[in-house]
Amino acid sequence: MKTENQKGMVLGVAAAVAASLCCITPVLALLGGISGIASSFSWIEPYRPYLIASTVAVFGFAWYQQLKPRKKDEIGCECETDEKPSFWQSKTFLSIITLFAALMVSFPHYAHIFYPKSPTTNFIIVEKGNIQQVEFKISGMDCEACSEHINHALDGVPGVLEHITSYEQGTSVVKFDASKTGKDKLVEAVNSTGYKVTETKTIEN
Repeated sequence: MKTENQKGMVLGVAAAVAASLCCITPVLALLGGISGIASSFSWIEPYRPYLIASTVAVFGFAWYQQLKPRKKDEIGCECETDEKPSFWQSKTFLSIITLFAALMVSFPHYAHIFYPKSPTTNFIIVEKGNIQQVEFKISGMDCEACSEHINHALDGVPGVLEHITSYEQGTSVVKFDASKTGKDKLVEAVNSTGYKVTETKTIEN
């Protein structure tokens, strides 16, 4: 494989990582305990289709170069030099890099597995008058990892009973015990992730 192809693969891998960086960052933020950076690369989301297309094009060309029939003069040249291609020029290496790029591109589809499951809610006696429900409009979410990151933050707020967060709709509906927490605390928890609550609406029970 020529040097030009190797450079192309580097660009292909970079494009694959960049395509999912908006979803990789929340997971890194969770694992590193630096929640506030979760939404740092959400601006990349509109460019994701172009980055994926670039990745496919680069690796498609690399495989074409690897598998295309060789001309007689190329075969003769190889016989004269009698040099075996290095590992970095082999199909094995290209396969590994291609698999890595595929995993990066598809990261948003399995990012949720890195988040702990919400703790099982034990039976709690709550006075009916204390139960409140609120819907937050949240900016910056673009994949399931984003919604999981917000759910993880809400799980840490005492008094939260249920939550349903949707990155597609850009909302989070939270049911909570008003005697233990309030809307301000919930907003604070969401904002601490780096995503921002832009609108709050109380839902009548």
